[in-house]
Amino acid sequence: MKVLIGLFTCESNANVPLKNEISQFVVAFGDEVAKKARVDDVFAQEGVELIPSIYASAGASGVIKKDCFEYIESCFTKAVKEHLHELDGIWLHLHGASEVEEIGSGDHHILKSIREIVGPYLPIAVVCDPHGNLCKEYVENCTIIRSYRESPHTDADATKKYVAKMFCDFLKDRQNIHSIYRKLPLILGGEQSVSTDEPVCSINKYMDEMEKDPRVRSASWHVGYIRHDAEVAGCGIVVVPQNTEDQEYCEQKADELAKFVWDKRHEFHYTGFAIAPEKAMEMALDFKDKPVMITDSGDNVTSGATGWNTFVLRQALVAKSEKKFLFSNICDPQSFNILNNMEIGETTDIELGMNTNENSKSVKVNVTIKAKGYLRGYLMHVHDAVYGYSVLVHINGTNIDVNVASTRQTMCEKHQFDACGIDWDNYDIIVVKQGYAFPEIKEKGKLVIMSLTNGSTLQDTSRLPFKRIMRPMYPIDNI
Repeated sequence: MKVLIGLFTCESNANVPLKNEISQFVVAFGDEVAKKARVDDVFAQEGVELIPSIYASAGASGVIKKDCFEYIESCFTKAVKEHLHELDGIWLHLHGASEVEEIGSGDHHILKSIREIVGPYLPIAVVCDPHGNLCKEYVENCTIIRSYRESPHTDADATKKYVAKMFCDFLKDRQNIHSIYRKLPLILGGEQSVSTDEPVCSINKYMDEMEKDPRVRSASWHVGYIRHDAEVAGCGIVVVPQNTEDQEYCEQKADELAKFVWDKRHEFHYTGFAIAPEKAMEMALDFKDKPVMITDSGDNVTSGATGWNTFVLRQALVAKSEKKFLFSNICDPQSFNILNNMEIGETTDIELGMNTNENSKSVKVNVTIKAKGYLRGYLMHVHDAVYGYSVLVHINGTNIDVNVASTRQTMCEKHQFDACGIDWDNYDIIVVKQGYAFPEIKEKGKLVIMSLTNGSTLQDTSRLPFKRIMRPMYPIDNI
């Protein structure tokens, strides 16, 4: 058997000033496609020959430029056309939250274009991020579609392998099925749907039980993505039948899962302490143990933010506390270039901050260079890859250290701090650019606080300027 494989992932935040060119994507072809997608071993074990199309990943960033997307899509469609005569199926990793200028959802456009080439029956499997948006046509164009369960996405690699194996099994016993979709009038941010907390724990358990039913091939709940205004925004339910005769039964199961999630709509909440910035700083300063972890949620780079914001740093400078602060990271390529050309131990004056708006307002500081390092990957990303560089500086006359980064990258695992020359045990308060706290941050912190700061990843859904979404929509509307 032969399966075409490809990956296109970009979590497109329309609230950031940058748009994605092809240079912002990690692009690969040939054998590297399956290796980077991390499913080559599964298909090899099943005796399936893989035909690569393209691997294109930009992570969480801005809207994609149209010409960039058209090139990526052409790589998919070209491969499909060239190999259509020999394909048994297509396996794709599509994020679900791409947004392309003048087009809309890139994920939806790619799948529609492929389906127009192959017709209605060639099997297509899609694995995706739960923070992606769906629509009826997109889902029904999939034979199988399944999202990760966990947020943060600790099960991403496992889910990709799970769907790969599921697809191989399906190809050995093909059925005329398609995925079943239900849209919910419910819009949530990822920070309100952490999987280690309720009600997501119960929802995941419910879906796990559904998948034990021999008539149900898979079930998933898609939280959706709120960082661009789109008619496809909002939560979705997907159930995939096992066999052709199970299609009607799974329509009923999709209704039951949709009702289960909808009935829990009042239970969604921020995990732990999620409070106004002034109260967050006050709580951190008053706490007797260490470390306190503060997530600067309005500048959450894991949801596409720039990492430029200096608001919490300015709070700390005003506080003049004896507690030792670490800001890891503040992205400022201009300041980074100045500092990187200096030696450890040297002192200089810089204006830290990109100064593009009030959130990223620059501050004049005198700093001493303490360490240099590089930015590593986290979770399912390659850990020892170089994603950028950093310079750790001490702001003289204060108890504040700042890791100044060449690019935006969240710091959520100890090995990342180590690679930057930072011993996180030296600090009382550590500020990171996240929304919900990632597992190692949560485990390390004696107190973890999400500061509800302003920025391109604003957490208050009611303040987001949605115009194109379905209405009424809870909790924007009182349903």
